Amino acid sequence: MTGLVTQSEKRLMLVSGRAYPELAVEVADCLGVEPTPSKLYNFANGEIFVRFLDSVRGCDVFVLQSHTAPINEWIMEQLIMVDALKRASARRITVVAPFFGYARQDKKSRGREPVSARLMADLFLTAGADRLMAVDLHTAQIQGFFDGPVDHLFALSILATYIEGKLDVSQVTVVAPDAGRVRVCERWTDRLGCPLAIIHKRRDPDVANQVRMFEVVGQVRGRTCILVDDMIDTGSTIAKAAEALFEQGAERVIATATHGVLSGPAVDVLKNSRISEVIITNTLPVPEEKRFDKLTVLSIAPLLARAISEVFSDGSVTSLFDGQS
Repeated sequence: MTGLVTQSEKRLMLVSGRAYPELAVEVADCLGVEPTPSKLYNFANGEIFVRFLDSVRGCDVFVLQSHTAPINEWIMEQLIMVDALKRASARRITVVAPFFGYARQDKKSRGREPVSARLMADLFLTAGADRLMAVDLHTAQIQGFFDGPVDHLFALSILATYIEGKLDVSQVTVVAPDAGRVRVCERWTDRLGCPLAIIHKRRDPDVANQVRMFEVVGQVRGRTCILVDDMIDTGSTIAKAAEALFEQGAERVIATATHGVLSGPAVDVLKNSRISEVIITNTLPVPEEKRFDKLTVLSIAPLLARAISEVFSDGSVTSLFDGQS
């Protein structure tokens, strides 16, 4: 007999950057593991240093970093973490980005614009990532930007379960705030068994986060409307969408979104709007100063942990979403 035979077992390791360690602890608790200890700090000029304190050779490593503000620093830190793992001979490296930065820039709307979402995918591939995992990408086409497996997770089950426990769904209409959300909202209507309405909006191409006009298509009069979006950034778009629904006779408006970016004036805009409740998940940290009475934050950690477990055990991530992932 030539060669050697080894009796080795797969080993899962969860590593976290500094952007949102609380979420990593939640996910680790759900998995029954502890985050791998590491040393991360900035040099005086802002450069980032990373070193893992345990051996990662031959391990299946999941690198968790949510792309929150300052977003460019945390993306760079995650890239450096991936590079360190590759050079330390990790067997497989999975980038877990609950909120995937630059996902809104997934196409060229006009000339001389970047496709930054594709650049992000290329950066992670070049750094050494074997796989990507993200929650509710801005558009599904981003999965094709990465030359490798992409696990696209949906927060629908978490958000819809909360809605079902709170409302009489026979009086609910699910509302897509723009054409891009229609497919996601159709999944909501399939789950809740309720009608769909669509808001047609026209953006100002020269001013970010500004919408010029709303038109409502669908039956909303006298009904509780659930606005479903992937993220709430400044809050102005979803507040104006709610006003358009009230103008068409909606009785109540609840806003749901996977990612609570809550930039700039978002908290004041949402607090002063006619929206009854804003429901988000904790894919991004929500500090105390951004929390308000109308805000409900649901944990995404159990979903991330289940997906990580399926990937590690070579199971089916699609099975978590009735074959629709």
